Amino acid sequence: MTVKKPTPGELEPIETASRDEISALQLERMKWSLRHAYENVAHYRKKFDDHGVHPDDLKTLADLAKFPFTTKSDLRDTYPFGMFAVARSQVARVHASSGTTGRPIVAGYTLKDIDTWAHLMARSIRAAGGRAGDTCHISYGYGLFTGGLGAHYGAERLGCMVVPMSGGQTEKQVQLIQDFRPEIIMVTPSYALVLAEEFERLGVKPEDISLKIGLLGAEPWGQGMRDEIERKLGIDAINIYGLTEVMGPGVASECIESKDGPVIWEDHFYPEIIDPETGQVLADGEAGELVFTSLSKEAAPVIRYRTRDLTRLLAPTSRSLRRMDRITGRTDDMLIVRGVNVFPSVIEEQILRDKRLAGTYQIRLTREGHLDNVEVQCELQRELSNRLSLHETQAIGAELQQRIKTIAGITTTVTVMAHESIARTLTGKARRVVDDRPKQQ
Repeated sequence: MTVKKPTPGELEPIETASRDEISALQLERMKWSLRHAYENVAHYRKKFDDHGVHPDDLKTLADLAKFPFTTKSDLRDTYPFGMFAVARSQVARVHASSGTTGRPIVAGYTLKDIDTWAHLMARSIRAAGGRAGDTCHISYGYGLFTGGLGAHYGAERLGCMVVPMSGGQTEKQVQLIQDFRPEIIMVTPSYALVLAEEFERLGVKPEDISLKIGLLGAEPWGQGMRDEIERKLGIDAINIYGLTEVMGPGVASECIESKDGPVIWEDHFYPEIIDPETGQVLADGEAGELVFTSLSKEAAPVIRYRTRDLTRLLAPTSRSLRRMDRITGRTDDMLIVRGVNVFPSVIEEQILRDKRLAGTYQIRLTREGHLDNVEVQCELQRELSNRLSLHETQAIGAELQQRIKTIAGITTTVTVMAHESIARTLTGKARRVVDDRPKQQ
């Protein structure tokens, strides 16, 4: 894999700025954002007033801790346009979350917001090693989901030829990759594995696939998943981070030089890490919940938005801007099994430690009486499916069961299945957890 790495002359000034320069820009933009939200969004004005704070109280970046948090329920309670800070006539586009657990979250964009988004996505693709003249195959879904159009505008801004494939039609996706020979793919990690399996089925080796870079996001994934995708597709798998409430993809992205955690584009988004229980701001390097304040959004500014993602802030490496560590879980996807707190990512790590197992898995929870049952379904690699005996397959399951017990502290039933036994995602995000336990009344 030969990927062009940036020279200093290709970087924007903010990517090599001093910490003092970055902080000064952040303070200037934060003052504007707080005032913009207070003066134009009734919900923010009431919340600030009830909390006894005013935008003029922000004298330093640390003063942001005086201001109240914004949560997903705030955005749902003001559905659809109650958090907009501009007239609807100035809103050029809306996106929305899937809304699978109630009202969707609506995000609005002015033309300037869309321009900023395209710019940051182009910056992210360049940081990943993409360049003008490359062909970019986009497998993120188009429509209300921010992934497809966010990636599309960014790739065009960078000067790429864009293949707007969207999700699904796996056989056609692979055909077009073979025919158009793109260097870049933008896709969810789980669907990247689906595409890799189709290449395997066709007998296409990783070294014969044109792809060099994958910008993967929209769902949590760890190092084990990265190793699996890189091995099967022959690419550098780059972690790109974003969320609808804050902008969409491109809030942060890894750099090809280091692949050591997404660099947060701090000139537009101010990050904090808080204790999820107390709300106290934690120091860089401490693990907690990620919070973002937008610094330049016009249509729908967010002030101290609690993402529910658990991570930590890390010192700069490839750029002058801080990084975020990988997402270890979410405050809302933590499973409580027989009184033990478990994040699905911990189970994923144990599955992917075993190179005999593929990256597709599912955790199924049921309850008999008052006892929770956890079944972990996973698959053998394609080349092993017809080679291992039942005894050998069961031994792999027993090993995994013991590792999960040791690391996560819960007893599970592990079922190791033939390749392609678990239903694949055809549109992007995989359903990793199926919780069929009765809901608490």
